[in-house]
Amino acid sequence: MSDVNTSLTAQPGHCYVVATPIGNLSDLSERARSILASASVIASEDTRTTGALLHRYGLHRPLVAYHEHNELEAADMLVARLAAGESVAVVSDAGTPGLSDPGFRVVRACRRRGLPVVPVPGPCAAIAVLSASGLPTNAFFFAGFLPHKTAARRTFLEKHRAVEHTLCLYESTHRIEAFVAEIAEVLGAARVVCLAKEVTKLHETFLVGPVGEVEARFAPMSKKGEFVVLIAPDGFVL
Repeated sequence: MSDVNTSLTAQPGHCYVVATPIGNLSDLSERARSILASASVIASEDTRTTGALLHRYGLHRPLVAYHEHNELEAADMLVARLAAGESVAVVSDAGTPGLSDPGFRVVRACRRRGLPVVPVPGPCAAIAVLSASGLPTNAFFFAGFLPHKTAARRTFLEKHRAVEHTLCLYESTHRIEAFVAEIAEVLGAARVVCLAKEVTKLHETFLVGPVGEVEARFAPMSKKGEFVVLIAPDGFVL
């Protein structure tokens, strides 16, 4: 392993993909904190969110915004800064950049130019929920956020009805109730699912079991927050 990959200090010309807490701020690793403290600039999906995180740890670094609306332009700018010898730490609002969050285009631009990209691993909502769900984890398919339209979501469920691995998806507060109902309708009330929200936070909630039962338990609960939804392979019994 190279010294660059073990160093706690950001190195010139290197892009660091830094995972940040998904809720509990104590989950920021020592290495991630050190890279954020020493990078020439931090590329942030939301500078306000990242600014609050830096303030929590007493860090003061320049921030530049990159998000789904400016990522291509931002990638060119960041690559130019890296080529000039600066170091860049890429973060998303929470979790690991590039997984259903901006970051992919920045990393791709670096790879195209032959610039080193160093992962600084840590929190990831999908992996956290998979590890604690009790559903099969020997193989899984991460689909991120499904389309907003009901027909598209139902088509996805129909297409993956007989998959032999766990499906892992993200869903928003606005569509989660409808999506759980669609799982029950398309895949049947006996299909085992895991519905998780507020992971690592005070009101962390895991609902695991046949989707018909999970839907009933979920009905009176708050729908606030971002959700991770796991769908077990057909025939799986908890």
